[in-house]
Amino acid sequence: MSNVEEFRAEIRSWLRSHLTGEFAALRGRGGPGREHEAHAERLAWERHMAAEGWTCVGWPKEYGGRGASLEQQVAFHEEYALADAPARVGHIGEQLLGPTLIAFGTPEQRERFLPPIVAVEELWCQGYSEPDAGSDLANVRTRAERDGGQWVVTGQKIWTSQAHESDWCFVIARTEPGSTRHQGLSYLLVPLRLPGVDIRPIVQLTGTSEFNEVFFDGARTDAANVVGAPGDGWKVAMATLGFERGVSTLGQQVGFRRELEAVIDLARHNGAAADPLIRDRIARAWIGLETIRFNALRMLGGVAAGAPGPEASIGKIFWATWHRELGELAMDVCGAGGMLAAGEPYDLTDWQRLYLFSRSDTIYAGSNEIQRNIIAERVLGLPKEVRP
Repeated sequence: MSNVEEFRAEIRSWLRSHLTGEFAALRGRGGPGREHEAHAERLAWERHMAAEGWTCVGWPKEYGGRGASLEQQVAFHEEYALADAPARVGHIGEQLLGPTLIAFGTPEQRERFLPPIVAVEELWCQGYSEPDAGSDLANVRTRAERDGGQWVVTGQKIWTSQAHESDWCFVIARTEPGSTRHQGLSYLLVPLRLPGVDIRPIVQLTGTSEFNEVFFDGARTDAANVVGAPGDGWKVAMATLGFERGVSTLGQQVGFRRELEAVIDLARHNGAAADPLIRDRIARAWIGLETIRFNALRMLGGVAAGAPGPEASIGKIFWATWHRELGELAMDVCGAGGMLAAGEPYDLTDWQRLYLFSRSDTIYAGSNEIQRNIIAERVLGLPKEVRP
């Protein structure tokens, strides 16, 4: 048995024996559009995982991880999803900030911030998007100024996932007055539970509030809490985005497959499968999901070889569009009854929630329009779009 197979068997056995008792009811809870579900209980579950050594498995051992290989990390995320284990609450700290600090942070920053991420004692959110700098991240206007031993942050972030549950935020701010676009930006670690920070949840189509507005009005953080050199924030921010589209996407696809199989089962039971157009769309959805998986494996193969290719750029636009179309397919399979709420005042079915929340898939983490520009200009080398 290979090391990967042994590792896969180990996590599968652990999940089978530990997703029991008080944690059994957490199966399938949480996730995009459902982050409000059992948050405190999922936090307790994740801290139990930490105590057993199952958080941050891909981090080097010296930083509290297991030093798992890329193949072992894929196995972990796949087995976690196959067990229908609850959605992770520490994902942003573990998968985005942690690897960024390991790559760019100082020894003092790693010592301060990595252990609480491993132990799930501090939760993080991502302060990138702004009202005028969503997919056009280089248009950031939030500014930070040095005041003695601190940075003073002023500005607004938006669509900040789970900010209302987070303790810290990694913020892209303009620290060089007069700078524009990619220049003069810095990557700051900012505490959220201090004066000068106002977090306002945004009510979504689902009736829940996973996204937030975050206003910084003279919020302060220590001068040492800048990752990389001041002014090098764009480079660090792009590295974080690379980590975001890493091995955990394989676990995401297991969830997609479960959703597709449920749609197929519904179509068989309510007669929608008799419609040849529905059958054709289901077949196309199955093919699309296989394409997503193979593209992700190709991307990870390039990462392992030290030369990541264009697959990451292609992958996001493909899976986001696929998932949005799956939501539309699910509603068509439901038929006219899918337009009725399950209960008062606004109780949604899983299909309705999938349809509504998946509309955001093609917007967050880089809208489809911007992704197409990236593919055209940076991957294919086509002339740049004319901009005012």
